[in-house]
Amino acid sequence: MWGVWTSSAGISTYPPRLLPPTAKVVGRGDSVVRGGCVGTSDELARRIEETLGRMTLEQKCALLSGGSAFTTRAMPRYGIPAMQFSDGPHGLRLQAEGANHLGIGGSRPATCFPTAATVANSWDPGMGEALGRALGEECLAQGVNVVLGPGLCIKRSPLCGRDFEYFSEDPYLAGKMAAAYVRGIQSTGVAACPKHFAANSQETRRQASDSVLDERTLRELYLTAFEIVVRESGPKCIMSSYNLVNGTYANESVRLLTDVLRGEWGFDGAVVTDWGGSNDHVAGVRAGSTFEMPDPGLSPVRELAAAVRDGRLEESVVDERAREALGVILPTCVATASADDALDVEGHHAIARDVAASSIVLLKNEATEQGGPILPLATGTRVALVGDFASVPRYQGAGSSLVNPTRLDTLLGCVGCSGLELVGFEPGYERHGGKDDAKAAAAIDLARRAEVVLLCMGLDELAESEGMDRDDMRVNQNQVELLRRLSSANPNVVVLLVGGAPVECDWADDTRALAYLCLGGQAGASAALDVVCGRVNPSGKLSESWARRLADTPTAKTFPAGGHVAAYREGPYVGYRYYQTAGVPVAFPFGPRVPCLDTASPPCNSRMAPMACASRRREPITWA
Repeated sequence: MWGVWTSSAGISTYPPRLLPPTAKVVGRGDSVVRGGCVGTSDELARRIEETLGRMTLEQKCALLSGGSAFTTRAMPRYGIPAMQFSDGPHGLRLQAEGANHLGIGGSRPATCFPTAATVANSWDPGMGEALGRALGEECLAQGVNVVLGPGLCIKRSPLCGRDFEYFSEDPYLAGKMAAAYVRGIQSTGVAACPKHFAANSQETRRQASDSVLDERTLRELYLTAFEIVVRESGPKCIMSSYNLVNGTYANESVRLLTDVLRGEWGFDGAVVTDWGGSNDHVAGVRAGSTFEMPDPGLSPVRELAAAVRDGRLEESVVDERAREALGVILPTCVATASADDALDVEGHHAIARDVAASSIVLLKNEATEQGGPILPLATGTRVALVGDFASVPRYQGAGSSLVNPTRLDTLLGCVGCSGLELVGFEPGYERHGGKDDAKAAAAIDLARRAEVVLLCMGLDELAESEGMDRDDMRVNQNQVELLRRLSSANPNVVVLLVGGAPVECDWADDTRALAYLCLGGQAGASAALDVVCGRVNPSGKLSESWARRLADTPTAKTFPAGGHVAAYREGPYVGYRYYQTAGVPVAFPFGPRVPCLDTASPPCNSRMAPMACASRRREPITWA
């Protein structure tokens, strides 16, 4: 029976209402880091001014660019250590010697938490804050000062290859969840770096694409989430995006970085370029960009100093950028230097499991011939486990966010402890789309011998990744064909769907139940079984609309832009704003949904303000 929420496997973690109080942030409170271990913000300001007064122009300029692939320049003479950045929207990717910004080479083990696309389906900022705090604790253990995340770009199209790193099509939901992450991360004394600011919606030509959009669309959709993060959680860093916005590179935009970010919203932290995202360092510094990353050599230092001496740039601007740099470097380095290097591997795995389970969305749950919905499965149910993803899980995206997990749960490895009786396992299909009749035949034979088939379907690693956009919204056809044959052999098929973005689900009629796992991190398999077996309520809610087909999306004919200009012709009509306004039916709507007591259970009104139904997640419910 699904009932009152309980922690996965009874493990004590960080329920939202029991989170430790978050720390105050630089410039917005009395203490600089958690516990006041650095001192007051006034004391930090005095130290910064004393340090700047002793530095030469060249030294201040050198402070504003990287010293290596992921660190700033150390200046021991002035007591300035090197500050360590790390990729890490859902887990640290701290590389050892030989690190490079392309991500070539391994990284140290770290907890791979569910991706932002997954956690957004919880609609629970408490979960985001718990995850963020655990992420901050791992920063302390590994000596990381700045986490490069979370990502909160708006999901303009389901084809964006990096959508798994982002929260939602809705800026309010994205902003609230991102703010929670930032509060959690920075409560430990390290810094968060929300990204990518701004109007960064596609991977195709991302370093040369010009996002052209009107003021209303820019403000309402693509700036709002960042405004919420800045005003509500005070991030110590913000990452600028590669692209141009209305003709000017985001990292060189005075309007974005100075007028809006600092002037209107009161941001007082450091702006960091995306890696390799500085085109004109002098223009960037003038606009409000603090750090050029990664290590560009000394040429930008000389260019910046020459611009000051030539009268093209006021030295006061360099001083202001240096203040921002020291305002992040000094307190975060004290926090990491004084921290224990022990990593709570088991505790953080438990948090990852709880977050993943709370983010699973039950999209369908039909009755069986015996009456009553097929899920949850009773103890002792004889199940056939089918699908390559059951043995080799798809649990995170590809690119700079790729995490080397501390451990990895699989459905095949965990089903034996779930209370279900495993009849057998068959991969059923070739992972990347090839045809294999023998694998399919073995899976169908297995299905005939079970009461229920648990079929793992979804997008493979080649389908979605940083640096490229998807071509379509389909899962591989060999998976769809296998599903149809399995449902003919055994109608009690439960599909566990993985992937970081919506897919076309015209095959859903061949399933009794459909649970969307998204990308659940290293504990995603255990979390899925927690839901399937009724230990956790399937209370996730879609953070983005699922169109019936790609042609129904508002950007079907314009995304991704292959040329220099990416014209946002749809304006503010992205996601549910478009589908509801244009009267276009969707497969599954954005927003809160009542868990499927029966097939007639209606979805909640998706026009409701985001977060309005988040409290439903743990209400006591009696299930049929």
